[in-house]
Amino acid sequence: MHIDAEFYVLCGFIVFVGLLVYLGAHNAILKALDARGEAIQKELDEAAKLRVEATALLASFEKKRADAEANAAAIVADAKTQAEQLKKDAVERMNDLIARRTKQAEAKIALAEAQAAADVRAAAADHAAKAAEIVLGDQMRGAGGADLVAREIAGLRSRLN
Repeated sequence: MHIDAEFYVLCGFIVFVGLLVYLGAHNAILKALDARGEAIQKELDEAAKLRVEATALLASFEKKRADAEANAAAIVADAKTQAEQLKKDAVERMNDLIARRTKQAEAKIALAEAQAAADVRAAAADHAAKAAEIVLGDQMRGAGGADLVAREIAGLRSRLN
């Protein structure tokens, strides 16, 4: 049997591995690997938990956004409804105002017409009275007028008694 350097390397390696097994290095390595595996598993569990929380938070924000959009749409619809109602009310009030103003104007016109007619009648009556006064004044001068006055005075006595 021929012993060369490779044999000594093999023997040294076997002694080294045996020494590691004897001192329990494999247990320390396994414990370290298990601890590392547990740490990685904890990180994975925490990441999964954070993902679930993030998903729930995202769903919550999506719901809030949808609610806000629905609320905004309802506000816009309500505002449009109120604007339409205000428009209808304004048109109705304007029509009422126009109708009242038209009636007032018609009443003023009718009053002015009645006043003008009354003024014309009064002026006609004044002119007729003046004309009658002039005509009667001309007719009452003289004997016929005195006879008429005497007759009327006698008629007054009989009417007053």
